[in-house]
Amino acid sequence: MLIFPNCKINLGLHIGNKRNDGYHNLETVFYPLPLYDAVEIVEDFQATPGSSVSFTQTGLPIPGHTHENICIKAFELLKEEYPFLPPIKMHLQKQIPTGGGLGGGSADAVAVIQLLQKKFNLHIPAKKLQELALQLGSDCPFFLLNSAALATGRGEILQPIALDLKKYEILIVNPQIHIATGWAFNNIRIQTQERESLAKTVLQPIETWRKNLHNDFESVVFNAHPLIKSIKDHLYEQGAMYASLSGSGSTVYGLFPQKTKSNFKFPANYFCKWV
Repeated sequence: MLIFPNCKINLGLHIGNKRNDGYHNLETVFYPLPLYDAVEIVEDFQATPGSSVSFTQTGLPIPGHTHENICIKAFELLKEEYPFLPPIKMHLQKQIPTGGGLGGGSADAVAVIQLLQKKFNLHIPAKKLQELALQLGSDCPFFLLNSAALATGRGEILQPIALDLKKYEILIVNPQIHIATGWAFNNIRIQTQERESLAKTVLQPIETWRKNLHNDFESVVFNAHPLIKSIKDHLYEQGAMYASLSGSGSTVYGLFPQKTKSNFKFPANYFCKWV
Protein backbone atom coordinates (compact mmCIF):
# COMPACT_ATOMS: atom_id res chain seq x y z
CA MET A 1 0.00 0.00 0.00
CA LEU A 2 1.39 3.36 -1.09
CA ILE A 3 0.76 6.99 -0.11
CA PHE A 4 2.26 10.30 -1.23
CA PRO A 5 2.56 12.78 1.67
CA ASN A 6 2.92 16.43 0.65
CA CYS A 7 4.79 19.31 2.24
CA LYS A 8 3.60 22.67 3.59
CA ILE A 9 4.84 26.23 3.82
CA ASN A 10 4.30 28.79 6.57
CA LEU A 11 2.59 32.03 5.58
CA GLY A 12 3.86 34.21 8.39
CA LEU A 13 5.04 32.90 11.75
CA HIS A 14 4.68 34.72 15.08
CA ILE A 15 6.54 33.23 18.04
CA GLY A 16 5.10 33.98 21.47
CA ASN A 17 6.07 33.29 25.05
CA LYS A 18 7.46 29.98 26.28
CA ARG A 19 4.90 27.77 27.96
CA ASN A 20 5.13 25.63 31.07
CA ASP A 21 5.43 22.51 28.90
CA GLY A 22 8.59 23.89 27.27
CA TYR A 23 6.95 24.78 23.97
CA HIS A 24 6.34 28.29 22.64
CA ASN A 25 2.93 29.66 21.78
CA LEU A 26 2.87 30.49 18.12
CA GLU A 27 0.65 31.67 15.32
CA THR A 28 1.13 30.75 11.68
CA VAL A 29 -0.81 29.83 8.58
CA PHE A 30 -0.02 26.41 7.16
CA TYR A 31 -0.54 25.98 3.44
CA PRO A 32 -0.10 22.63 1.67
CA LEU A 33 1.99 22.35 -1.50
CA PRO A 34 2.15 19.59 -4.14
CA LEU A 35 5.69 18.43 -3.47
CA TYR A 36 5.59 14.81 -2.39
CA ASP A 37 7.46 12.03 -0.66
CA ALA A 38 6.32 8.43 -1.09
CA VAL A 39 5.73 5.91 1.71
CA GLU A 40 5.01 2.24 1.04
CA ILE A 41 4.05 -0.38 3.62
CA VAL A 42 3.63 -4.11 3.04
CA GLU A 43 3.22 -6.90 5.54
CA ASP A 44 6.48 -8.77 6.21
CA PHE A 45 5.62 -12.46 6.07
CA GLN A 46 9.30 -13.42 6.35
CA ALA A 47 10.20 -11.30 9.38
CA THR A 48 12.61 -12.80 11.87
CA PRO A 49 11.22 -13.45 15.38
CA GLY A 50 11.13 -10.25 17.43
CA SER A 51 11.31 -7.99 14.38
CA SER A 52 8.50 -5.46 13.91
CA VAL A 53 9.57 -3.17 11.08
CA SER A 54 12.11 -3.36 8.27
CA PHE A 55 12.83 0.16 6.99
CA THR A 56 14.56 1.30 3.79
CA GLN A 57 14.96 4.78 2.33
CA THR A 58 16.01 6.28 -1.00
CA GLY A 59 16.08 9.77 -2.50
CA LEU A 60 17.35 12.79 -0.58
CA PRO A 61 19.57 11.96 2.40
CA ILE A 62 18.15 12.14 5.93
CA PRO A 63 20.51 13.07 8.79
CA GLY A 64 20.74 10.79 11.81
CA HIS A 65 20.48 7.07 12.39
CA THR A 66 17.83 5.01 10.63
CA HIS A 67 16.26 3.88 13.89
CA GLU A 68 15.61 7.54 14.75
CA ASN A 69 13.52 8.12 11.61
CA ILE A 70 10.12 9.57 12.44
CA CYS A 71 8.42 6.98 10.21
CA ILE A 72 9.68 4.23 12.49
CA LYS A 73 8.61 6.24 15.53
CA ALA A 74 5.13 6.50 14.04
CA PHE A 75 4.92 2.75 13.58
CA GLU A 76 6.20 2.09 17.11
CA LEU A 77 3.68 4.56 18.54
CA LEU A 78 0.82 2.79 16.81
CA LYS A 79 2.21 -0.61 17.78
CA GLU A 80 1.96 0.41 21.43
CA GLU A 81 -1.72 1.22 20.94
CA TYR A 82 -2.44 -1.79 18.73
CA PRO A 83 -0.03 -4.61 19.74
CA PHE A 84 -1.60 -7.01 17.23
CA LEU A 85 -0.07 -5.12 14.30
CA PRO A 86 2.04 -7.60 12.32
CA PRO A 87 5.65 -7.04 11.20
CA ILE A 88 5.92 -4.75 8.17
CA LYS A 89 8.33 -3.60 5.52
CA MET A 90 8.38 0.15 5.06
CA HIS A 91 10.05 2.15 2.29
CA LEU A 92 10.41 5.94 2.14
CA GLN A 93 11.29 7.76 -1.09
CA LYS A 94 12.43 11.19 0.10
CA GLN A 95 11.83 14.17 -2.20
CA ILE A 96 11.04 16.88 0.37
CA PRO A 97 14.25 18.41 1.80
CA THR A 98 14.80 17.74 5.50
CA GLY A 99 15.47 20.52 8.00
CA GLY A 100 13.97 22.96 5.57
CA GLY A 101 10.79 24.14 7.28
CA LEU A 102 8.55 22.21 4.89
CA GLY A 103 7.24 19.66 7.38
CA GLY A 104 8.24 16.68 5.26
CA GLY A 105 9.11 14.46 8.22
CA SER A 106 5.83 15.28 9.94
CA ALA A 107 3.91 14.56 6.75
CA ASP A 108 5.68 11.20 6.42
CA ALA A 109 4.85 10.24 10.02
CA VAL A 110 1.17 11.04 9.55
CA ALA A 111 1.21 9.10 6.29
CA VAL A 112 2.49 6.03 8.15
CA ILE A 113 -0.39 6.27 10.64
CA GLN A 114 -2.90 6.68 7.83
CA LEU A 115 -1.46 3.73 5.89
CA LEU A 116 -1.48 1.45 8.90
CA GLN A 117 -5.01 2.43 9.78
CA LYS A 118 -6.25 1.69 6.27
CA LYS A 119 -4.23 -1.47 5.64
CA PHE A 120 -5.09 -3.13 8.94
CA ASN A 121 -8.61 -1.70 9.41
CA LEU A 122 -7.83 -0.04 12.74
CA HIS A 123 -10.86 2.31 12.70
CA ILE A 124 -9.07 4.95 14.78
CA PRO A 125 -11.45 7.77 15.82
CA ALA A 126 -10.60 11.23 14.49
CA LYS A 127 -9.85 12.60 17.98
CA LYS A 128 -7.46 9.70 18.65
CA LEU A 129 -5.71 10.32 15.34
CA GLN A 130 -5.15 13.93 16.37
CA GLU A 131 -3.68 12.82 19.71
CA LEU A 132 -1.34 10.32 18.06
CA ALA A 133 -0.20 12.84 15.48
CA LEU A 134 0.54 15.46 18.14
CA GLN A 135 2.77 12.99 19.99
CA LEU A 136 4.96 12.85 16.88
CA GLY A 137 5.26 16.60 16.30
CA SER A 138 3.51 19.93 16.79
CA ASP A 139 2.73 20.34 13.09
CA CYS A 140 1.69 16.72 12.51
CA PRO A 141 -2.04 17.33 13.15
CA PHE A 142 -2.06 19.75 10.21
CA PHE A 143 -1.36 16.92 7.78
CA LEU A 144 -4.57 15.21 8.84
CA LEU A 145 -6.46 18.35 7.77
CA ASN A 146 -4.07 19.19 4.88
CA SER A 147 -5.74 22.40 3.78
CA ALA A 148 -5.01 26.05 4.53
CA ALA A 149 -5.37 26.71 8.25
CA LEU A 150 -4.46 29.14 10.99
CA ALA A 151 -2.40 27.27 13.57
CA THR A 152 -2.08 28.41 17.18
CA GLY A 153 -1.01 26.88 20.49
CA ARG A 154 2.00 24.69 19.70
CA GLY A 155 0.72 24.59 16.14
CA GLU A 156 -1.86 21.91 16.82
CA ILE A 157 -4.95 24.15 17.20
CA LEU A 158 -6.20 24.50 13.64
CA GLN A 159 -8.78 26.83 12.15
CA PRO A 160 -9.46 26.33 8.40
CA ILE A 161 -9.02 29.41 6.21
CA ALA A 162 -10.56 30.01 2.78
CA LEU A 163 -7.25 30.71 1.06
CA ASP A 164 -6.41 29.57 -2.48
CA LEU A 165 -3.03 30.27 -4.09
CA LYS A 166 -3.58 28.19 -7.22
CA LYS A 167 -3.37 31.23 -9.48
CA TYR A 168 0.26 31.73 -8.44
CA GLU A 169 3.41 29.83 -9.33
CA ILE A 170 5.44 29.01 -6.23
CA LEU A 171 9.19 28.46 -6.35
CA ILE A 172 10.78 26.51 -3.51
CA VAL A 173 14.51 27.03 -2.98
CA ASN A 174 16.50 25.05 -0.44
CA PRO A 175 20.30 25.60 -0.22
CA GLN A 176 20.84 22.23 1.51
CA ILE A 177 21.52 23.88 4.87
CA HIS A 178 19.99 21.99 7.79
CA ILE A 179 18.44 24.31 10.38
CA ALA A 180 17.68 22.65 13.71
CA THR A 181 14.32 23.85 14.99
CA GLY A 182 15.52 23.69 18.61
CA TRP A 183 18.46 25.96 17.79
CA ALA A 184 16.14 28.46 16.10
CA PHE A 185 13.78 28.60 19.09
CA ASN A 186 16.68 28.95 21.53
CA ASN A 187 18.04 31.96 19.66
CA ILE A 188 14.88 33.82 18.76
CA ARG A 189 14.00 37.17 20.26
CA ILE A 190 10.34 37.17 21.27
CA GLN A 191 8.23 39.99 19.85
CA THR A 192 6.14 41.51 22.63
CA GLN A 193 4.06 44.06 20.72
CA GLU A 194 0.51 43.21 19.76
CA ARG A 195 0.15 42.24 16.11
CA GLU A 196 -2.74 41.68 13.72
CA SER A 197 -3.85 38.08 13.49
CA LEU A 198 -2.28 36.26 10.57
CA ALA A 199 -5.74 34.95 9.72
CA LYS A 200 -6.63 38.53 8.72
CA THR A 201 -3.28 39.34 7.15
CA VAL A 202 -3.29 36.45 4.66
CA LEU A 203 -6.78 37.35 3.45
CA GLN A 204 -5.61 40.81 2.40
CA PRO A 205 -4.36 41.37 -1.19
CA ILE A 206 -1.07 39.59 -1.76
CA GLU A 207 0.50 42.94 -2.69
CA THR A 208 0.31 43.83 1.03
CA TRP A 209 2.06 40.69 2.25
CA ARG A 210 5.61 41.92 1.72
CA LYS A 211 5.00 44.69 4.24
CA ASN A 212 2.69 42.95 6.69
CA LEU A 213 3.32 39.18 6.62
CA HIS A 214 6.43 38.23 8.61
CA ASN A 215 8.22 35.13 9.85
CA ASP A 216 9.92 35.81 13.20
CA PHE A 217 12.59 33.20 12.50
CA GLU A 218 14.02 35.20 9.60
CA SER A 219 16.08 37.53 11.80
CA VAL A 220 17.76 34.58 13.56
CA VAL A 221 18.31 32.42 10.49
CA PHE A 222 19.38 35.26 8.19
CA ASN A 223 21.89 36.53 10.75
CA ALA A 224 23.48 33.09 11.06
CA HIS A 225 23.21 32.25 7.36
CA PRO A 226 23.34 35.38 5.13
CA LEU A 227 23.23 33.06 2.13
CA ILE A 228 19.61 32.21 2.94
CA LYS A 229 18.70 35.89 3.08
CA SER A 230 20.30 36.38 -0.32
CA ILE A 231 17.89 33.81 -1.76
CA LYS A 232 14.90 35.79 -0.53
CA ASP A 233 16.38 39.00 -1.93
CA HIS A 234 16.97 37.33 -5.28
CA LEU A 235 13.39 36.09 -5.47
CA TYR A 236 12.15 39.65 -5.04
CA GLU A 237 14.65 40.90 -7.63
CA GLN A 238 13.19 38.39 -10.08
CA GLY A 239 9.65 39.61 -9.58
CA ALA A 240 8.21 37.63 -6.68
CA MET A 241 5.02 39.15 -5.30
CA TYR A 242 5.90 37.65 -1.92
CA ALA A 243 8.89 35.72 -0.58
CA SER A 244 9.61 34.27 2.85
CA LEU A 245 11.45 31.73 4.90
CA SER A 246 9.25 28.72 5.66
CA GLY A 247 9.10 27.69 9.30
CA SER A 248 12.54 27.84 10.87
CA GLY A 249 14.14 27.32 7.45
CA SER A 250 16.23 26.83 5.45
CA THR A 251 13.72 26.75 2.59
CA VAL A 252 12.73 30.06 1.04
CA TYR A 253 9.73 30.29 -1.28
CA GLY A 254 8.51 32.92 -3.69
CA LEU A 255 5.02 33.52 -5.11
CA PHE A 256 4.92 34.64 -8.74
CA PRO A 257 2.10 35.42 -11.18
CA GLN A 258 1.32 32.44 -13.39
CA LYS A 259 3.23 32.06 -16.67
CA THR A 260 6.00 34.40 -15.53
CA LYS A 261 8.60 31.83 -14.47
CA SER A 262 12.05 33.42 -14.42
CA ASN A 263 15.26 31.72 -15.40
CA PHE A 264 16.83 31.52 -11.97
CA LYS A 265 20.47 30.60 -11.71
CA PHE A 266 21.08 28.95 -8.35
CA PRO A 267 24.05 26.67 -7.60
CA ALA A 268 23.67 23.11 -8.83
CA ASN A 269 23.56 21.70 -5.28
CA TYR A 270 20.46 23.75 -4.38
CA PHE A 271 17.07 22.10 -4.34
CA CYS A 272 14.78 24.22 -6.57
CA LYS A 273 11.24 23.28 -7.52
CA TRP A 274 8.28 25.08 -9.08
CA VAL A 275 4.94 23.90 -7.68
